[in-house]
Amino acid sequence: MTGKPSDDSGLPADLPQGKRPIRSFVVRGGRLTDGQERAIALHRQDYVIEYQPAVLDFDSIFSRKAELVVEIGFGMGDSLLEMAIHHPQLNYLGIEVHRPGIGKLLQGIVQAGITNLRIINHDASEVLAHCFQDHGIHTVQIFFPDPWHKKRHHKRRLIQPNFVSLLAQKLKPGGRLHLATDWEPYALQMLEVVNSCPSLRNLSPDHTYIATTDRPVTKFERRGTRLGHGVWDLVAEKTDQTAVTSRNGVRVP
Repeated sequence: MTGKPSDDSGLPADLPQGKRPIRSFVVRGGRLTDGQERAIALHRQDYVIEYQPAVLDFDSIFSRKAELVVEIGFGMGDSLLEMAIHHPQLNYLGIEVHRPGIGKLLQGIVQAGITNLRIINHDASEVLAHCFQDHGIHTVQIFFPDPWHKKRHHKRRLIQPNFVSLLAQKLKPGGRLHLATDWEPYALQMLEVVNSCPSLRNLSPDHTYIATTDRPVTKFERRGTRLGHGVWDLVAEKTDQTAVTSRNGVRVP
């Protein structure tokens, strides 16, 4: 990552403690393999978008106009790569802070020869706030974010009311938010947050979790399933609030 040096929290070391924002991640110094390091050196300029606090022109970035799918926290990138390969009609953007995952995904992009996938190496909250127009994203997907198990760390969880409201603001009407976790207490929090967002409609028939989805199963997920872990997928749709009115003409959520 570029920018100011960080302490073990992944935050700029010279930022006063009282001013530090709550992060949903810690930047860990995982070792890059030689191949990952080489991929970053050779292909970063082609597939990694340098973060700037300004709205991005994705039609220009991808050299075409297509629906945009954004994945936040893609890990090592295996499932995101698979989706981009099997859905060439869509543009994919992965947001991740950990360099080994970025390096591995770059290797996969080059080996597969695909052109519909780009990466941003930065804090997703800042990217969502500054780099997207409102009502422009087709799908946002967040699979297996850090559950921050300890109660005192729950404030670090990514899926919070303010963040989900921001995601909904960036989704186009009819666009979808897809969340998945294998930690049941976090699944319950996700459900409460999403069902409380007035501009999102839970697509489960009983307004809980989706039984089956078409997302690829991750290596992490397969390992958890072997250990007996459950998996909870939640899919919600952005409502077109401008088109929803009551009989007396008053707009309702």
